[in-house]
Amino acid sequence: MEIMNKNLKKIIVPFIAMIIVNLGSYYLSKYAGLGDGCTPYVGILFVSGLLFGPYGAVGAALGNGICDLYRGLNIPITVTTEIMSVVISILAYKLWYCNFKSRPVITKPKLSDTTQVMVFIGIILLCGTAYSLLSKKLFYIIYPQSMKTSIILLIGYFINFVNSAFVFSIIGMWLSKYIDFIHIPEISEKKINEKQYIIIGILLIITTSVVLVTDFYINPNRIITITEILVIMALIILYIRRPVTEKIKEVQYHIIPERTMNIFLVTTLFLLFVSYIIASDNTLMVALASILPINSDEVLVLIFTIMDMILIIFFIPSMIVLRYIEKNVINPIVSFSQIEKFIKKGDTIESDKLIEVYSKYINENDEIGMLARSYTNLINYTNEYIENIQEIESEKQRIEAELNIAERIQKSNLPTESIENEHYSVFGFSQPAKEVGVDLYDYYPIDDENIAIIIGDASGKGVPAALLSTITQTIIKQILKSETDPSEVLYLLNNQLCENNQEYMFVTLWLGIYNKNTGVITFSNAGHNAPLIIKNNKFEPITLETGIILGVIENFEFVKEEIAVSKGLVLYTDGITDAVNADNKFYGKDNLIEFLNKTPFDEKNNYQIINQYKRIYKRCESV
Repeated sequence: MEIMNKNLKKIIVPFIAMIIVNLGSYYLSKYAGLGDGCTPYVGILFVSGLLFGPYGAVGAALGNGICDLYRGLNIPITVTTEIMSVVISILAYKLWYCNFKSRPVITKPKLSDTTQVMVFIGIILLCGTAYSLLSKKLFYIIYPQSMKTSIILLIGYFINFVNSAFVFSIIGMWLSKYIDFIHIPEISEKKINEKQYIIIGILLIITTSVVLVTDFYINPNRIITITEILVIMALIILYIRRPVTEKIKEVQYHIIPERTMNIFLVTTLFLLFVSYIIASDNTLMVALASILPINSDEVLVLIFTIMDMILIIFFIPSMIVLRYIEKNVINPIVSFSQIEKFIKKGDTIESDKLIEVYSKYINENDEIGMLARSYTNLINYTNEYIENIQEIESEKQRIEAELNIAERIQKSNLPTESIENEHYSVFGFSQPAKEVGVDLYDYYPIDDENIAIIIGDASGKGVPAALLSTITQTIIKQILKSETDPSEVLYLLNNQLCENNQEYMFVTLWLGIYNKNTGVITFSNAGHNAPLIIKNNKFEPITLETGIILGVIENFEFVKEEIAVSKGLVLYTDGITDAVNADNKFYGKDNLIEFLNKTPFDEKNNYQIINQYKRIYKRCESV
């Protein structure tokens, strides 16, 4: 039902347009007779077929038939005239959707480049010639006495057809950009004999040309005239039976050639309107009629002819210039714009296919050639860059995977459970700033009476420092199996770390041995932060020998010290004290001591300190 309504509109709109233009020109030209004066309505026949297809051709012909009857034409002649009008109108439609070699793609009627314009002009000239010739023949059959003026009639119909078809078609094409009313033919899947239709088209052109030329030298009688009409009509009908087999391309955006062509067409339309205004000036017509030995209709044809010749003088050079610009500037730019479909996010540009698009311009010694070569270099450089990025990204993913493994290995070396009994409780917490941490801590029983407590910080960051931390932990465990003196343990550990330390990496470390029976920690320090001990219900630093960092100087004698622990001891690294806030100020040891003193300390539940710190850390991390 919807399709039927659309097709009905394609009949009604041309019908109404024909009535308005036909009768309007009839009254404006003061009731001119058939073929007299300005007849712009013949352009409606052309544009109706071109834009609305067979439905538009029928609608325009019906409107024209009503107007002809109103003017006094008899029914047989009117029917014959409208059949001729329908086939000419459909001929324009069929010719547009033919696949000409000069036109690589077929679109719905639009004048986007010089090729489209030349095809359009060629269709108008062919249809205009056929229409004016057949109209002249019919006019002779109706009025045999008009033989002397038949050439003027032929030229008048031709000029009116070409000019008005050009104007109405351009207006219709522009309107179609905003209102979708163009009838696009259905594509036929059946095979056709293309040569057959080429032959018919050639015969049509030859026959029309022969009849047109012979009319200047021979005065045909009615039988010859009717035969000529029937032959030309038969050839047109045979040709318009050709099914449309070529795909119609839809262009969804305004391209540069179309915009350029619009400027040219606006100028051409302006000149045509000026021609109509000049031609319709009664003063000029009367003056020319008084000077020249011709009647008013012949004066009108003369004025139109002169104006069209002036228009041709403008049109042909302009088309040559536009064709040159289109070939050497616009087409290369349009070709370069095809780069968009070869670009995919995160992937290299399909350079081989793209370069094929504009390779013919690379060797040109002008700006287009420079642009083509620049495009090629840009594509190659971009592809190299993308490939490098992809390699870097692949390497980054590999490193991230290795860091995840390193993180899991490192965490597996740190204590995960606390040690709690009636004599003491030990627990720890670590939060690396990066994927892997450089701090180390450990605690484990050495024998039934003693427990080792270790905390340290490796120099540097990332995997190398984390690896040094892991090695340090491993060596300490091995040494503690045979040596429990903290100073001796650090001595042996230091010498092992100094061996082959070409990178000059080092570790700060504090090692303590706690005896559950005496409550005393025997410890030794290697450049690490002093632990905090509770005295008089407040935390304060232990006074101790600083020592030197491990891995730098061999055979260094570390100092063994001891201290009694009655309530608690806190070990930490500079990951806490060297942390900075938004104002780039260090957290510092004093803030840590203040935090610990403000946090309730429960000898039976010592986790409160760490749990409180974890909550503060998470709040800072979210900020």
